[in-house]
Formats: sequence, C-alpha cells, structure tokens
Amino acid sequence: MIEIAIGLGIVLSLWLTEWLGVTAGGIIVPGYIALFLHHPMRVVATFIIAIMVFGIVRGLSNILIIYGKRRLVLSILLGFFLGYLSRNYLASDIDWYQSEFYTIGYIIPGLIASWMDRQGVLKTTSVIVITSVIVQLAVMILSGGVIDV
Repeated sequence: MIEIAIGLGIVLSLWLTEWLGVTAGGIIVPGYIALFLHHPMRVVATFIIAIMVFGIVRGLSNILIIYGKRRLVLSILLGFFLGYLSRNYLASDIDWYQSEFYTIGYIIPGLIASWMDRQGVLKTTSVIVITSVIVQLAVMILSGGVIDV
C-alpha cells in the first residue's frame, strides 16, 4: 500500500499543480503525510520542523544571497539536519513515554519548507493536509480500511 499512497499522492499533486496552480509541498509529500496521518505527533513535528527551516532560510536570505537551487538545497539540508535531531534526540530523551515527536522521513520537512517559501505557509499547509486526507481515504477504500506502514 505504500507504493499506492505515494503514486496517488504524485498524481493528485501533479493534478493540483496543473489545474489550480498550487503545489502540495513537493510531488512526494502528500503520499508520505497520508501514510502517517494516524500518527498525528509525527505530522505535527514534520510541520514544526518545516516552519523552523522556513524561518531560518528567510533569516539567512536577509544576510546572504540565497536563490534558486541553493535555496532548495539549503532547505532540504536544514530539514534533514533538524529532522535528524528530532529523531535521535527529541524522541529518545523521553524514556518513560513512547514519544513519536519526530519527523516523517528526512527530506520531507525541507521540501515542505521550500514550498512554504515559494507559495506561503498557510497555502502550502492547507494543500498538503487536504491532499493527504484525500490520498489516505483513497488508500483506505482500495485496501479495505487497512493502512499498514
């Protein structure tokens, strides 16, 4: 079902880009977010890290000349680094509680942050959430209600 979720996310993301002119945080993001909607703390952590990366890149762009591919690569690298920290330090520091406060994947927060920078935080976040819910519903219908990650 993972392949189906990613594929549906790609198709829906491409459709939204072509027809409505909005992008759901990169072509693979909706499928991955859809797979983890039943882990809300991971989704929240992913968006928090993405917003942090967005803020850092915006702050650095006031000091440095960052544009184009450099901006995208910086967003992905910062998302990777902060996601790594969340996975290895935030989630493991709480021994008495099974914490799921870490990101989905390593590049997903950076991709989301890059699109937040291009089209705005609210638009990107809402398109990702709407697209991910549609993908998850389609996967649930296709799998008979079972989502196994």
